[in-house]
Amino acid sequence: MARRLPAAALALLSLLSLAACTGGDVRDEPTATDDRRRIVVASGQDVTGKNGIRQQLIDAWNAEEGPQGYEARLVELPGSADQQRSQLLGALQSGSADYDVVNLDVTWVPEFAEADLIRPLTDAAVRAPDDLIPSVDSTSYWDGKRYAVPFNSDAGLLYYRKDHLREAGVSRTDLGDDELTWDELRRMFDAVNGVGTQADWTTQLAAYEGRTVNAIEAFASAVPGLELTDADGEYTADEQQLTAGVTELRERTVSPYTLKDTSASREAESLSAFAEGRTTFLRHWPYVYPTLYETFEEDLGVARLPGKAVLGGQNLAVTSSTSEQRAAKAAELIAFLTDPDSERCLLRAGFAATRVSAYQETGTAPACRHAPAYAEGPSVSPTGESAERTAPDRLAGGLSYSRDILLPALREAVHRPRTPLYGAVTQTLITELDALYGPRAEADPPGDAELAKRLHEALRKVLSNQ
Repeated sequence: MARRLPAAALALLSLLSLAACTGGDVRDEPTATDDRRRIVVASGQDVTGKNGIRQQLIDAWNAEEGPQGYEARLVELPGSADQQRSQLLGALQSGSADYDVVNLDVTWVPEFAEADLIRPLTDAAVRAPDDLIPSVDSTSYWDGKRYAVPFNSDAGLLYYRKDHLREAGVSRTDLGDDELTWDELRRMFDAVNGVGTQADWTTQLAAYEGRTVNAIEAFASAVPGLELTDADGEYTADEQQLTAGVTELRERTVSPYTLKDTSASREAESLSAFAEGRTTFLRHWPYVYPTLYETFEEDLGVARLPGKAVLGGQNLAVTSSTSEQRAAKAAELIAFLTDPDSERCLLRAGFAATRVSAYQETGTAPACRHAPAYAEGPSVSPTGESAERTAPDRLAGGLSYSRDILLPALREAVHRPRTPLYGAVTQTLITELDALYGPRAEADPPGDAELAKRLHEALRKVLSNQ
């Protein structure tokens, strides 16, 4: 069932592997001798590649500022998300790097705000706030104050092979915008056994943030409304709720449905397994959709995840260490990078946009003026030739992937625990769930109630220290 991958797919797999291991090409960090009229933006790697959409938007702002204005500069940090968080914390706490704007994972906002590393923002930093998707915008706040503005969002999606379903005799091959349940999906798993794949589906269960995301999705699906912490970061779960969540997680990832390698898989490995035809279904993020569609065309399907999906994404914040003058300019930059035009550009590059208006039909949505490569019509290549670029929201034939699948997924996605101690919370989840997915998991696995009890005690201990 494997298919030779086109150059674009191989490039994406290479990029994902690079991001997982090293963080990719890293720009030199600014020093104290840099031009004082420079605004420095620190961020993780842009998954749209070298000179990707984030850099293009910054270039557009620089062009508007002109030679006499401020110049924004993007610094891409190496390593995994956890490593980037540690670098940013260390740099801002020690003052070793002159960052004016930081691009934070949505789970980091409470921690950076509580530590006074980022400053509350005024209305000048956000344009048309009513246009922001409410669930997405809520990640920008802590303790009743806005500390950030959503830059790009994320929510888990279900990718699948329509040709596998047809071969298995499944009559329903277009899951589209229907709301699946896990029971329905497992029945499809039973139907597609024997179509030549190694397993039915794969996801990300290695000992990193992907394991936490899958756990929270299972917990929230098993116990509606369960968020582990309340608005103040206080622990709210009990053993019974966690037992239901552990049972759901175990059932989702049991053999033989789940690819054996999934317990060691991150984004790159799970994407590779699906792209090579080793599974029929894949849980992944929106940014892989354009390349997977190019690979499989009409044989690719995408739908909302059964149950609940976790909300991801990054938010832009102004550091507390920057001067008042630079902070005001940094807020202007954030307003530009997150305005309706920029969000339309981000969507057409493959990111999940944070504004409702970006998901409207072409002609009624904001134009993508800031980044010509992602404009509505044909783009112009570096050689001056016209190059047709099809945006993600126009790929799926008569079904609008962006409006009917991605936008509802973002609106209904659940938060990971919102607490300044999120780093400790996610590490606790990853460590305790090693009983299911670690190297000794098959030797003496605990029962669901026992594992839930261990997890409950560990989380309560971590969160009682705040």
